[in-house]
Amino acid sequence: MEKFDMAMFVFLIALFLFIFLPIIYMLSTPGDLSLLLDREVVDAFKTTLSAGVVATLIALIFGIPTGYILARHDFKFKSFIEAILDLPMAIPHSVIGIIILSFIYGIDVIKFIGKYVVDNFWGIVVVYLFVGIPFMVNSIRDGFLSVDEEIEYVSRTLGASKIRTFFEISLPLIKNNIISGIILSFARGISEVGAILIIAYYPKTVPVLIYERFTSFGLNASKPISVGMILISLMLFAVLRMFGNIKRGKDA
Repeated sequence: MEKFDMAMFVFLIALFLFIFLPIIYMLSTPGDLSLLLDREVVDAFKTTLSAGVVATLIALIFGIPTGYILARHDFKFKSFIEAILDLPMAIPHSVIGIIILSFIYGIDVIKFIGKYVVDNFWGIVVVYLFVGIPFMVNSIRDGFLSVDEEIEYVSRTLGASKIRTFFEISLPLIKNNIISGIILSFARGISEVGAILIIAYYPKTVPVLIYERFTSFGLNASKPISVGMILISLMLFAVLRMFGNIKRGKDA
């Protein structure tokens, strides 16, 4: 290996250790894991995961047609629409909460929605959907862009309708992108805390509970719950990497 490449590896290793060492230390010193059996903790995990599933399903329903249109068609204001769809990734978390709350209570005809959103399970779903949708749309759009349109044209010339071609040809070919979008959207949602604190402090999600336990009782009270979230994140990204490797193997 040349000296230049070795120097580049130094940066790689430094960056890897910067992320790896704190995580592995946390996992090796989890604190009292029996706290994970606390009723409040169990309920927080149930709320977090169930809201994540609901928000991800909604993101998937809207993400597939949106990703398809963005990949297959050029139209006026397309770049603007793509930029707006990506915007939640750049907006500070607490600002997202203020945006949603201001919108609900700033427009008279939809004020009634507030009672279903503020300090409500559906408020958590709304926040998760808002922050997770860019990951779903981008992953699915990139999947459709990777599919050669000639394959779809051949299917059409053989007599298949456009809708049949979509469901039997195009959609199966982007299966791994859909799975990636689901995992990334879900992971982004369940990790949200800033907007949740503003929109729906109750019912408590895991990140909110971690924040509350830390501010009220200190580091040792919050560590076991944090370890639980780390393990969930590790499982999600292990699945993501697995499907990524499968896709690369097929492409090779």
